[in-house]
Amino acid sequence: MFGYNGKILRINLSTRRHSVEKPSEDYYKLYLGGRGIIIHTLLTEVSPGIDPLGPDNKLIFALGPLTGNPLPGSGRNSVGAKSPLTGGFGEAEAGGFWGAELKRSGYDAIIVEGASSVPVYLWINRGEIEIREAGHLWGLEIADADAAIKKELGSDKIRIALIGPGGEKLIRYACIANDITHVAGRTGLGAVMGSKKLKAIAVRGETPPEVADQKKMMGLARWMGKNFKEKASNYYHIGTGSTMIQYEISGNLPIRNFNGGRFPGVEQITPQQLFEKGYVKKRETCYACPIRCKRVVSLEKPWKVDIRYGGPEYETLGALGANCGVNNIEALMKANEICARHGIDTISTGVSISFAMECYEKGILTQRDTDGLELTFGNAQALVEMVERIALRKGFGDILAEGTKRASERIGRGSSEYAIHVKGVELPMHDPRYKQGMGLHYSVHASGADHCSGVMDDLVQKNQVEWETLPTTELSRRKAQMVHEVGLWRHMGNYIGMCIFVPWSHQQIGDAVEAVTGWPMGSRPLADVVERGITLARIFNLREGISRINDKLPRRFFDSPPEGPLKDISVDSAKLEMAQRDYYQMLGWNEAGIPTHEKLVELDIEWAYGYIKT
Repeated sequence: MFGYNGKILRINLSTRRHSVEKPSEDYYKLYLGGRGIIIHTLLTEVSPGIDPLGPDNKLIFALGPLTGNPLPGSGRNSVGAKSPLTGGFGEAEAGGFWGAELKRSGYDAIIVEGASSVPVYLWINRGEIEIREAGHLWGLEIADADAAIKKELGSDKIRIALIGPGGEKLIRYACIANDITHVAGRTGLGAVMGSKKLKAIAVRGETPPEVADQKKMMGLARWMGKNFKEKASNYYHIGTGSTMIQYEISGNLPIRNFNGGRFPGVEQITPQQLFEKGYVKKRETCYACPIRCKRVVSLEKPWKVDIRYGGPEYETLGALGANCGVNNIEALMKANEICARHGIDTISTGVSISFAMECYEKGILTQRDTDGLELTFGNAQALVEMVERIALRKGFGDILAEGTKRASERIGRGSSEYAIHVKGVELPMHDPRYKQGMGLHYSVHASGADHCSGVMDDLVQKNQVEWETLPTTELSRRKAQMVHEVGLWRHMGNYIGMCIFVPWSHQQIGDAVEAVTGWPMGSRPLADVVERGITLARIFNLREGISRINDKLPRRFFDSPPEGPLKDISVDSAKLEMAQRDYYQMLGWNEAGIPTHEKLVELDIEWAYGYIKT
């Protein structure tokens, strides 16, 4: 095969043994890589009902066929497990250089089983495997652990995926960080890694697999090298979040726990402010990518911010900023750094705190509950302090470290009304009242609310996909069709190892996969791969008791804000239910959201029918 090593590494931390499997070419054609390998492994190997934070869960790191090739955006890898937030399918992606290094080390994926009784880390050195003691690393923050491992192994060229104290403390939205600042942030996979006492996976490789058509691949790379400044102008010049002011004007920017309204202080927390105030010291990038969308910031006072931890992205500025009513950019820089040091998801952290702020302002929580903090919207000092307490599982922070769903169940007193999550995963920074296609995606997505694989209603362009732009607030059958068809391409990067920020056309994506693998890969075969993965993830969730009844948005979005750009705009629950039924039908599922036998046959996964519980 081309583009693959043809080997999957299996590590059992309970027995300290490892083995290498060599899947068939047909296996790779069916699942391609990334999310495809992850969901196949979870469905076929993880028993129903197991504790996500127990030794029977499996943590899978998987590469795509494009990962590690000299194509802009090909630095991605996927990570998956049964999620400690949802109890269902959990998966996230990260960029950086770690995935490319793993590809060069001779493996396409790593399946981590069991749990060690003591902290360990995995060292993969040009294909050779060693499980090393990590007691001296346990408790170290992300950058310090990264530096210590490189010193111990004697090379700065080693690439490391690791957890911080947040993962060790089993914070349910803990992350896994590649190269310190590139994070698989959502669904709590860092907690799964921590439950296995696995601090890090350090990798050094030297030989990438051969590709089928080097000339064609390099032609694509050269084209993007010439055109990325025009095609990805905002990402290149600013990074994520350049349109925050426009988002506030339109209503897309979540404000004060998704209550809506106006946020006049938005201009004070934009990425442009980071540049204008001189806080951005440099820009970083991922493997083979010229866009360099990662901002690196530094600050001395009123808080000291360590430059090693990069800088806040849009989702961070929204979740910890506008959604908490905070317009202090310095506080957001510090809050972001605390999350990065400890390895916890900034989206879930911010939404958990905004949930607590609303509960505080409603009188459900008092200063006695919040350890003396005046946890009001806009209180920058309280925000920073609460992020620290979550990271340390200290006082009330220990409750919020469980996520908004579990926190509201523990607090009670009607607080669940203010817990903004889908299936236990806090919503990202796009209001589903404004982007109703995104809201539909949030509601049905297997791993809960996820923006990266959802359709950005206002960004769909006719010249990139065969769709006319639809009104963002429309929720109809044609919007469901757009979420389905365009959504397949939004999911695609998670299978092939490609970043969605790099503006490849659909034709170029197909050409790139063909050039690397040598397999004919038009739009239909690629779409089938994604539908196969979506369907298997649905079956995994059904088996875990997550069904159509869980495909819902928080009740907040069925009401409109009393003022602001979304005044008189809400999600119509009847239209959402109809759009969900339409979406199920387009995927070949029945009205209850259960994949049909006929669809499984069509996707060549008839074997999965035996896993469905009706």
